[in-house]
Amino acid sequence: MTDSWVNSAEILGSDLPLELSGTGNRRALLMDALREAVRSGRLAPGTRLPPYRSLAADLGLARNTVADAYAELVAEGWLAARQGSGTRVAERAVPVTPVHRPRTPERAARPVHDLVQGQPDPSVFPRTAWLASARRALAAAPDDAFGPGDPHGRPELRRALAGYLARVRGVRAAPERIVLCSGAAHGLRLLAEVVGGPWAAEEYGLPFHRSLLASHGVGTRPLGVDADGARVDGLTRRDRAVLLTPAHQFPTGGPLHPGRRAAVVDWARATGGLVVEDDYDGEFRYDRQPVGAVQGLDPEHVVLLGSVSKSLSPTLRIGWMVLPQRLVGPVVTAKGEREQFSSATEQLTLADFVESGAYDRQVRRMRQRHRRRRDQLVAALERRAPHIRVTGIAAGLHAVLDLPPGTERSAVRAAAWQGLAVEGLADYLHPGSEGAGQADAPRDGLVVGYATPAESAYPEALEALCRALPPG
Repeated sequence: MTDSWVNSAEILGSDLPLELSGTGNRRALLMDALREAVRSGRLAPGTRLPPYRSLAADLGLARNTVADAYAELVAEGWLAARQGSGTRVAERAVPVTPVHRPRTPERAARPVHDLVQGQPDPSVFPRTAWLASARRALAAAPDDAFGPGDPHGRPELRRALAGYLARVRGVRAAPERIVLCSGAAHGLRLLAEVVGGPWAAEEYGLPFHRSLLASHGVGTRPLGVDADGARVDGLTRRDRAVLLTPAHQFPTGGPLHPGRRAAVVDWARATGGLVVEDDYDGEFRYDRQPVGAVQGLDPEHVVLLGSVSKSLSPTLRIGWMVLPQRLVGPVVTAKGEREQFSSATEQLTLADFVESGAYDRQVRRMRQRHRRRRDQLVAALERRAPHIRVTGIAAGLHAVLDLPPGTERSAVRAAAWQGLAVEGLADYLHPGSEGAGQADAPRDGLVVGYATPAESAYPEALEALCRALPPG
């Protein structure tokens, strides 16, 4: 029996045909990936798997998701678990014959530089301050914090968030209106189940969110996007809800125009519709004060979704929904009788982190860092590619580089040759946009995330980016 401990990178390495990037159930995707790894021989009999807590942290999944996947695979006979020995690939009478797949050029080379949007640099997580909050939170935790969890979430964190969001984002909500979840995606799943469809959504947005809604029977139709944000005049009485990113339209940039903010609230009041406000990076505005949340205009018709994935780390799996009163009960019912998705101790730690002022300090630190990264990107483009216009830079963790028509795909391929991971703007376009009668043709562009690379690697990543851009 081998004592090798396979890590998550090996489980989801480039040789695997299935990665956890689909839109299905995350537990099922993980189980399929592990079965395939065993079936193909990449996980040999007797190989010890990581503890479920470690694998959950590595993959950004809830601990219960990984624990349940392990338990089911043990029951199916794929894995074996013994006290003190951990979880291992089950021994088989007939060894599995390894399958050797040829490595394609795309799989053979991993990117040297990562400019994909969406994640902060993991090296800047405030470990010391977080540990101090964890110690204080555990010392002060009431006994019920270690029992079955309330699906509303810990009251300590809901109180802390109510004060913080009111002060920083202009949100109007009592703690009783806040329901904790494992992130924005979890919140969308719950809202899809409670609200039903169809929904309208900005024509540029996360494909994952659209697919997630579709997997819960909620179809989306695109709303055009221009320099003033979503064209909310396209909403109809048939729409049950609209998914917006008003503080900083994702990914094109720019806040929703004040007139349109008022108009979308008027639509919700007149039709009984719901505005779902994804406040994914509302705290990170650089050239002036952050734009307040639309929720503050009408708390009874707007749901605000937020999380710590951009400000702290996506592995914490803590998010929140600020809900109209009428939706609190149905959402909690849909969530279940007990908290299954977010650790109570991490919720208590975040509550202390917010109340102690450490969260404010971290956001200020990250805001300064991201502003500096953005300025370096703009300066590099002015020096090396002055013909490229950069937009969406007033806020957030990414920018959009406008490209000449017809050059986006070639620029993405050129970036790959430079060892650079970056995405095209077309990757975020709603598949129904071109046939929806929108006035503007789809743009060519690159969505450049500037938060992830380490400080030492960022200048070289910018050089690689500039080499990949089409000439002027």
